[in-house]
Amino acid sequence: MRYVRFIKPLVMDQEMEKIIWEYIDGHCSPAEKALIMQRLVEDPIWQGKYNELLGVHELLQKEELEMPSLRFTKNVMEEIAQFHVAPATKNYINKNVIRGIAAFFLVMITGLFIYFIGQIHWDNSSTNHLIPQYTLDTGKLNWSKMLNNTYVNIFIGINVILGLILVDKYMQGKKNEGHTGRWSKGDSA
Repeated sequence: MRYVRFIKPLVMDQEMEKIIWEYIDGHCSPAEKALIMQRLVEDPIWQGKYNELLGVHELLQKEELEMPSLRFTKNVMEEIAQFHVAPATKNYINKNVIRGIAAFFLVMITGLFIYFIGQIHWDNSSTNHLIPQYTLDTGKLNWSKMLNNTYVNIFIGINVILGLILVDKYMQGKKNEGHTGRWSKGDSA
């Protein structure tokens, strides 16, 4: 509550300065000009602020603008050329993080593969074949353990995020391709 008492006069002071500056610069309509003149006659705070801002305005009118030398741009560029500019890095992501993510997915895929191999019903009743016939009894697979709602949602969420990253990389490549293609060495700006 105590900040409100401080902020409100500050905002009112800024608004008053803005209005007085518009009056000094002559950017007011005649109705606004008459209203501001009336406030300047009646209110001592407005008179003080007007005199202060009028003094600043007169000082600004007396001063001449300094022009930079003709070689200013060239001098600045020569100074900048003395310093070694660091090249932009191409790797913003640590390679160990990428390897860790890849290792996680490989372990998950390997684990699922081992689980499925464990669920295969190894039926070797026929010995006439050179390669034994193995059948996967899908009735024995417990799909509810692997495909419950939580795991499916996590899988879909990860795929959506990876898809968005892929689309972003594709669009960024198209954007960069468009920028580099516009200004070739033979073109002039």
